[in-house]
Amino acid sequence: MKMGRGRTSRIRRRKLFRSSVSRGVNESYKPEFIELKKWLKDRKFEDTNLIPACFPGTGRGLMSKTSLQEGQVIISLPESCLLTTDTVIRSYLGAYIAKWRPPPSPLLALCTFLVSEKHAGDQSVWKPYLEILPKAYTCPVCLEPEVVNLFPKPLRAKAEEQRARVREFFSSSRGFFSSLQPLFSEAVGSIFSYRALLWAWCTVNTRAVYVKPRRRRCFSAEPDSCALAPYLDLLNHSPRVQVEAAFNEETRCYEIRTASSCRKHEEVFICYGPHDNQRLLLEYGFVSIRNPHACVYVSEDILVKYLPSTDKQMNKKISILKDHDFIENLTFGWDGPSWKLLTALKLLCLEAEEFTCWKKILLGEIISDTNEKRSLDIAQKICHYFIEETNAVLQKVSHMKDEEVASVNQLTLVETLWTEELKILQASALILNSLQTPFR
Repeated sequence: MKMGRGRTSRIRRRKLFRSSVSRGVNESYKPEFIELKKWLKDRKFEDTNLIPACFPGTGRGLMSKTSLQEGQVIISLPESCLLTTDTVIRSYLGAYIAKWRPPPSPLLALCTFLVSEKHAGDQSVWKPYLEILPKAYTCPVCLEPEVVNLFPKPLRAKAEEQRARVREFFSSSRGFFSSLQPLFSEAVGSIFSYRALLWAWCTVNTRAVYVKPRRRRCFSAEPDSCALAPYLDLLNHSPRVQVEAAFNEETRCYEIRTASSCRKHEEVFICYGPHDNQRLLLEYGFVSIRNPHACVYVSEDILVKYLPSTDKQMNKKISILKDHDFIENLTFGWDGPSWKLLTALKLLCLEAEEFTCWKKILLGEIISDTNEKRSLDIAQKICHYFIEETNAVLQKVSHMKDEEVASVNQLTLVETLWTEELKILQASALILNSLQTPFR
């Protein structure tokens, strides 16, 4: 039969193509999901709206079985399904937590329980949930050092802080782990290894939902506000959706209500918050394509890179910017340089005779055409510097992908981050070019 060549046929083929690209592949038949469904049903949860599926671009997620309407509760997970510090306190770990001094943190309690239950294997009542958790994570703390070294400077600094924080978390917890030896026939050092604790830490950090903080004397003063929510935590992030998520005190269920509609057989998303890509990579281990919140950060050293070193008032200008919180979170975004970045540059570009007007600059007033032009010129130079740097890093990543086969997935993640930043910088360069037109 001949393929239609008319307009109607073309529209039909385009719709079919879009549908095949966005639709996920049903995974509810897989043994791990069959077991999870049974486990959830025993805990009074049956889902009629969603099914697990694998999607292009986002991987494993949840797909709508029917059309979902704005304001509809898409999932209502009973309290009995949640893994919280209550779960840990009621378990065999409770007595050890109660007598340990100083009191362990809620995070340590959750991580200890996860490692212990994973070690228990088939004996764990949480096995159906543990089986669907990722075996490995892509948070910076899990990446190879040479991959982290490819991060943009601000993210690299935060990644190093994260690694140090997790190392300290492990080191400071070893005494508590040793106290658990009576529970195990094996040496606790082999069970509660750094690698095991890192997996548990990433599980809580990337998958936990927020619940109302509770205060117990058996825990340290850190907020006890995390809960793991089996099945619900399969929902992926999109910056373009809005949801309401909270524990319902009346129904005793953790509920998610969508603020937008979703068609049948499409992936259902939630929003982790208005995070830029560097924050998403740091906290969750992924990058969002065309993220409206994505941006490129300008550090202090780059901010002053193209300003004259002969400016005797430069130190005073930097001091003013720091005092008024205009030295951090200076960015380029999809809509060009941020107001905060341009304002900082306008103050830095003030001539000696204009310096007394610095307060007006911070209030958004225009001092002179010369000042406006200079600040835009500097912004354009910074933008072009970043574009050159980004292209150089992307070239380096491309070469490393050919040579470091074992790290290809990690390098691809970094490549995606830089590619998105390049798109932002190119958009900003065009906007700056149009802003400079009146001054030419």
